[in-house]
Amino acid sequence: MSIVFSLILLPAVVAVALLLVKGDQARGVLAIAGSILIGALSIFLTVRFFTSGSMTFNLNENHEELAEFIGYAMMAIEIILAVVIFALGIKHKKYLASLLAALQTPLMVWFEFSTGKNIEVENALYYDQLSIIMALIIGIIGTLICVYALGYMKDFQHHHHDEADRRPWFFFLLFLFLAAMYGIVFSNNLVWLYFFWEITTLCSFFLIGFTKTKEATNNSFRALIMNLFGGLAFVLAIILVGRNGVLELSGLLQMAAYSPQIVTPPLILLVFAGLTKAAQMPFNSWLLGAMVAPTPTSALLHSSTMVKAGVFLILKLAPAFMMTNSSLVSAGTLAMMVGGITFLMASCAAISQSNAKRVLAYSTVANLGLIIVCAGTGMPGGIWAATMLIIFHAVTKSLLFLCVGTAEHNIGSRDIEDMDGLFSRMPRLALFMIVGISAMFLAPFGMLVSKWAALESLIYSSNPLVLLMVVFGSSVTVFYWGKWLGKMLAIVAKRENIQHNVHKEEWSSLGSLVALVIAACITFPAFSKRLVEPFIISVYGGLLTEENLQNFLLGSENLYIMMIMTAVILLLPMLFLGKSNKRIMPIYLAGAGLNDNLKFMGSMQKETEFSLRNWYMEGYFAEKRMNLIGIIATVLVMVYIFSSVAAVVFRGGV
Repeated sequence: MSIVFSLILLPAVVAVALLLVKGDQARGVLAIAGSILIGALSIFLTVRFFTSGSMTFNLNENHEELAEFIGYAMMAIEIILAVVIFALGIKHKKYLASLLAALQTPLMVWFEFSTGKNIEVENALYYDQLSIIMALIIGIIGTLICVYALGYMKDFQHHHHDEADRRPWFFFLLFLFLAAMYGIVFSNNLVWLYFFWEITTLCSFFLIGFTKTKEATNNSFRALIMNLFGGLAFVLAIILVGRNGVLELSGLLQMAAYSPQIVTPPLILLVFAGLTKAAQMPFNSWLLGAMVAPTPTSALLHSSTMVKAGVFLILKLAPAFMMTNSSLVSAGTLAMMVGGITFLMASCAAISQSNAKRVLAYSTVANLGLIIVCAGTGMPGGIWAATMLIIFHAVTKSLLFLCVGTAEHNIGSRDIEDMDGLFSRMPRLALFMIVGISAMFLAPFGMLVSKWAALESLIYSSNPLVLLMVVFGSSVTVFYWGKWLGKMLAIVAKRENIQHNVHKEEWSSLGSLVALVIAACITFPAFSKRLVEPFIISVYGGLLTEENLQNFLLGSENLYIMMIMTAVILLLPMLFLGKSNKRIMPIYLAGAGLNDNLKFMGSMQKETEFSLRNWYMEGYFAEKRMNLIGIIATVLVMVYIFSSVAAVVFRGGV
């Protein structure tokens, strides 16, 4: 238990220390030392898990006073944060944020003093295989982003030298975010889970609005309001579950086995909360708006925190979906339909984007939708695919976001069309981006293998409409990743190498993430065997064994073939290092080249600058059109499901 508490408390302590530290050198030492310690503790917990297995912690057994104190402390913090939100909403005339804060916190306090205090929570904290996977993602990827931020924020402050240095506040929020995420993945007590859930909401609000521009403020409040809707749904779910004397996530899953009708309304509310946090349509605009924040914020939100909290909750609930998916009005149906629509429409919207951050944002929204679709099936194969997608997406997307941030600071643009000759100007960075982009959509890398498994699980789920959405959405990803990859591979002669301007903290984080991407692609069969498959067997109790689980998964021989293919692809270039008899030839420029091979003499003796440009098909895949279709479709799905459940509840059917 001490390790679990340490992983929650340590980032919070580092956060407070960084808030007080003002000097660059002290900040760097503290952030790097804290990151190393957090990562080491996460790895140590993993090692301990393999020796002792999953664990639960009953604080009431020996530490009843401590459990009571923690409960009251959390309630006090919730009230303080609600007052802060209410005041900020009034100050900035965002009255909906104030209203939602004034609704959900009093509701939660009322519940805890009326019903919650009489419900005994046997196991407040726990960890299992999925918790370990998430802890590794938070502890390794999250801390690498924090280390990267040291160099990035030096440049950021240099570019905003006329403004006050608010980096202590920025790093405080980053590490507090990590602490809250550990709280989410280790909490079995739904009240505790809700507390950490809301902390991530507040951290994202302050990080998105960090620059304090009008756009940043508006986008931060949009994120806050949408996530407060999810928080209100979370509170209502806790109240409904508490009526049945249960406040444990594990207890809710057990109820689904023998009382599926009773758990359907709270399950739907919790899925709704997860959908808002995971930025699924119609709530995806908050994550797109988060692009105004400094790049480390984007990387943290998209890879190891915030949105992963949403898919984590839905994935934890997935076994209950199998018990309740017999009806069209179910939490699993809500997850599959909203996730499927979001995956398809967000993938289509990404085609029309030339802004690299927006491509990554839409790709994130889309892939989270695919993860939610897989979890929504409630099938073992779907849970396997969802878990593997979480791993590969977290590692790869964090690498790409940080690469774009470094490119932007050095070439002055985040537009894909401005990345001509990046291989000449910043060869190492271009290589890192190629690794990340390839891992997102090319065979035999892990994301494609996971999508293959997702399609197979959807065939078993007997939902042809969602299957079609995923098939077409997966096909669409080739368009936007292929265009970007083509830009990275294009060579432009006589460009100045400027990669010496990149800070060493940035290179260390980027290099580590590249190594993690490669390691994840090569070792995913071992990850599957040691963590993912045992997790699936554990959540289905006696319904599954190691032998019959294989009927729902990709054959192990296919996984090992993919692993060998990946290793060959990565090792083959090593055989030709230093052995190439290359000849540098002038570039053909559709005319007579001039001097530096960047201009040519075209028809009518007109001097023309060469350019390589992609086709974005805005007439077909306009961002506004794709969003409008997706929002209308997902709203209709939600209205149908919520109105159907409400009708049953009011008739006294639940």
